[in-house]
Amino acid sequence: MKTNQKRLVVEQLEKSLDRMSCMRGIQRPLKGWLRAIREALGMSGKQFAERLGVSPPRINRLEKNEINDSATIRTMRQAAEALDCIFVYGIIPKDSLKNSIRKRAESLARKRLARVSHSMLLEHQQLSNDEQRQVFEREVEELIRNMPKELWGDHGEL
Repeated sequence: MKTNQKRLVVEQLEKSLDRMSCMRGIQRPLKGWLRAIREALGMSGKQFAERLGVSPPRINRLEKNEINDSATIRTMRQAAEALDCIFVYGIIPKDSLKNSIRKRAESLARKRLARVSHSMLLEHQQLSNDEQRQVFEREVEELIRNMPKELWGDHGEL
């Protein structure tokens, strides 16, 4: 993917993720969403089973599967529809994508420049603190602009 396309994808995805950021603090109820909503609606397990087209014991397994994270997305979507709900699935970054990219670029830049600084020190050509900061910032901005594949590699290999 070209650099401009990568940047555009990040910006568009950030906008979508911003709308979902309010969901970061939402915790699944202890009983799970399915059981909590079913009970809040006053629906029995048998009635839920009928709506879903399964046997009543299957509802108990389904609700347990949700709690132990083994329910499939398809099953959760079908169960939500049977409860007259919408199943929502998403992955919300802990931080913004731009901040995650910047942190990773800074980490890679630090590793790269540490190697170069060591060589320059051995050759008595070390940069001043101000020069080092400027070189570091340029390297970070270059990594952010180009987003090379190595950005997410193991920086211990450098």
